[in-house]
Amino acid sequence: MLLDVRGVGKRFAGLEALRNVTFSIAAGRIYGLIGPNGAGKTTLFNVITGLLPATTGMVSFEEREITRLKPHQIARAGISRTYQLVRPFQELNVAENIEVGILYGRERMFLASDDIAAETEKYLSWVGLAEKASNPVGGLNLGERKRLEIAKALATSPKLILFDEVLAGLNPTETVQAIELFKRICAAGITILMIEHNMQAIMSACEHIIVLHHGEKIGEGTPQQISGDPKIIEAYLGRKDLKLERRRRMASNA
Repeated sequence: MLLDVRGVGKRFAGLEALRNVTFSIAAGRIYGLIGPNGAGKTTLFNVITGLLPATTGMVSFEEREITRLKPHQIARAGISRTYQLVRPFQELNVAENIEVGILYGRERMFLASDDIAAETEKYLSWVGLAEKASNPVGGLNLGERKRLEIAKALATSPKLILFDEVLAGLNPTETVQAIELFKRICAAGITILMIEHNMQAIMSACEHIIVLHHGEKIGEGTPQQISGDPKIIEAYLGRKDLKLERRRRMASNA
């Protein structure tokens, strides 16, 4: 397995944000991580990437334990991520934002200026920003800033990318374009684990989905398995709406 999360818990004083979370991720697939607000999704991302230490449990990447590594060590091992709040380097232009990832987000190596320029152009082309390479990032709209965030994550040459609500705020056309981009990234050999509240997007993009609720994993499976699980439907909709959903299903099957 590419990533193994085993019995991970995270406690903040008296608050247990994560409890005994266990799952595995295989290389070459797109995974979804879903759950209501406050379920612990971003906290889990922070534990995996070393921003927060796990209280209990273990995280392994390519069969190497990374639980106690620092964020830059985990990034250089091959795990990259985006954040809910898009924060580009405002004093740099679009291309220079990518160059930061190339120069500092990988294992130390010598790269010639021409190589850096070629890689920067490649990642900007992937996300459709090549024509804005020299533009200040302050002039980008939300969709473009989101795509820049994806390119910054790609610039570290990861094997696994964690996308934290990268589709939030996008219009339907931009969402479809982003999903197609995710599929191209995966086809290039980069595995994806994405947090997203847009269930239609999750169902169309992901091959396997993990569900958190109140810090615990309450289920995982294919999109079809998840969408038919009453416990997961209840976690999202509540008991009253669950009854309505059951009636709707019964009516559609009649």
